[in-house]
Amino acid sequence: MQTVDFLHALDREGRSLAAAAEQAGTDTKVPTCPEWQVRDLLRHIGAVHRWATGFAAEGHTAHQPIGEAPDLTGAELVAWYRDSHRLLVDTLSAAPADLECWTFFPLSRSPLEFWARRQAHETTVHRYDAEAARGGAPSPIATDLAADGIDELLRGFHARSRSRVRTAEPKALRVRATDAGQDAVWTVRLGPDEPPVTSRQADGDADAELCGPADQLYLALWNRAPVPEVSGDRSLAELWQETSGI
Repeated sequence: MQTVDFLHALDREGRSLAAAAEQAGTDTKVPTCPEWQVRDLLRHIGAVHRWATGFAAEGHTAHQPIGEAPDLTGAELVAWYRDSHRLLVDTLSAAPADLECWTFFPLSRSPLEFWARRQAHETTVHRYDAEAARGGAPSPIATDLAADGIDELLRGFHARSRSRVRTAEPKALRVRATDAGQDAVWTVRLGPDEPPVTSRQADGDADAELCGPADQLYLALWNRAPVPEVSGDRSLAELWQETSGI
């Protein structure tokens, strides 16, 4: 996927998130995030959107704290989220390809791609949360977007030292998206002292394999849905669910 594809996904997913939140109502519980109501979800994602906008708009080259969301609820909060989302999409769409700013892992080709990609996935996962609160069938997640999100999660987030996914002895976990082409396979090397090391290939034997359609795996790895299929050591799938939260 290219930056323009991430921007299109970000635009689409944010509009769907707002619509689902409006239909659900801001006092409704979010079943996929049991500690949240829809108002907490909107405050979180809106503040993250404005935080990301700041890096692209102002070119910050060091980490900046996330600002506080306003104490709004109901229609006012939904409108504030829509404004936050539109500001982010418009800012990233207008940013130069050679934008220089801070990012928090070096997986993407450029800072602009990093923020478009990160916010596309942030918004997709939380759109699913908003639709879970609304009820009814969730919107589909495109296969290419889901496969990319698996890659970002495994080779980006969980390559960082703060990842809590550890095993007492070396283990290998394979992740395979069955509908996203031959390249949609990852081998995650786990151990006691270092963060997971992920290669995008079927590299050697694996102690366990998680497989299924890319959209279901994406949601499962973000702990929003059950893993479609597990073979081998099921305790590794349980370990992921227990320790992989971001």
